Amino acid sequence: MRITRLDHVQLAMPPGGEEQAREFYGRILHLRELEKPEPLKAKGGCWFAGQGVELHLGVQADFVPATKAHPGLRVADLAAAQAELEAAGITIVADESGVGVRRFYVNDPFGNRLEFMQEGDTF
Repeated sequence: MRITRLDHVQLAMPPGGEEQAREFYGRILHLRELEKPEPLKAKGGCWFAGQGVELHLGVQADFVPATKAHPGLRVADLAAAQAELEAAGITIVADESGVGVRRFYVNDPFGNRLEFMQEGDTF
């Protein structure tokens, strides 16, 4: 087997969270919403994409946020991303691990953890 690339990451959200997802992932993170395939639309949720990344949010009735597992998102300018997120009222959680990669964490509206990392930094 040879895996060629990661296609997408799916995160869970509670029922009825689509508008919150559109606000956060669409308006704040500047990801475009993708049209879900017709057979999957009835299940709810939203799919989003940006340059080199796809995030799918699926509805889970017994939803529990992912507070440890998370997607790591590379950004061109970490300081600018942090400033933009803070201006939108998003709480930034600083990384104090000392691993040599500039990064921070935020929670989406449902409590799922997201990691933002400076493009070009390496561990």
